[in-house]
Amino acid sequence: MRRADRLFQIIQLLRRRKVLTARQLAEELEVSERTVYRDVRDLVSTGTQIDGEAGVGYSLRAGYDLPPLMFDADEIQALLLGARIVASFGDHELGKASRSVISKVESVLPKHLKPLLKQTPLFSPLPLDKRSSGNLTLVRQAVFDRKKLRFGYQRGDGQSSERTVWPLGAFFWGKVWTLLAYCELREDFRNFRLDRMEKAQLLEAEYPVDPEKSLDAFFARMGQDMPLE
Repeated sequence: MRRADRLFQIIQLLRRRKVLTARQLAEELEVSERTVYRDVRDLVSTGTQIDGEAGVGYSLRAGYDLPPLMFDADEIQALLLGARIVASFGDHELGKASRSVISKVESVLPKHLKPLLKQTPLFSPLPLDKRSSGNLTLVRQAVFDRKKLRFGYQRGDGQSSERTVWPLGAFFWGKVWTLLAYCELREDFRNFRLDRMEKAQLLEAEYPVDPEKSLDAFFARMGQDMPLE
């Protein structure tokens, strides 16, 4: 559990129960009592109203609660437009996640701002084609798991080939997604349009960590021409 999540969880536990000892918190969070002491001390130093008494335990002061998450009108419109773009041009899982984000935002908005979610006239109406959507799902998994990806590819001039690549990042250009990868065939960085990739397959093999074949190395070369296959 990340420390930020653990601090939040301490407050949530104290909200549900009137008093908890350091040992009870440590058991619940699966950390040491020493960690609990340090976390509670840090929470108190940032203004969280926790009372503690030796031999008794910790409790939240009456009336204390987490401050509400607040957005202004422009921030709400930015979130809504971003979510709609993701729903249109992301894959199925990203689309579902974007709708979940908006649902969570709606749950914390004050009444006078809730209508903005339905009244904001900013849209992204063109859906991503099915091939690109499916390939984006595989590409995202390959990037985050550092797995090699194999696929058939048809270039703009009609030539076809089989590629095995090291996926480094996905880029959205307004109409199409591209995959930036290190291509084993070309022995260099290449950009691939997702709508031209066929029968994409996630391989079990992880590609090695190589500073010269990394995303940072690519960005260092941004001033140079980077071929689009």
